[in-house]
Amino acid sequence: MLNPELLERITARRAELDELEEQPAKQLAEARAERDELAVAERVLERMSEQPGWVGTTT
Repeated sequence: MLNPELLERITARRAELDELEEQPAKQLAEARAERDELAVAERVLERMSEQPGWVGTTT
């Protein structure tokens, strides 16, 4: 006969590990999305700087 307490502990630990596994995947997806957004911003700035009369500022 299965020990219900042991089975519950195993199930709880598996759920914890599933959550831990998801965190790096979410962080990676967020980092990739931000990197893509920055690449778009960079291209926009490059195109704007090619326009006559555009004055860029640096800080």
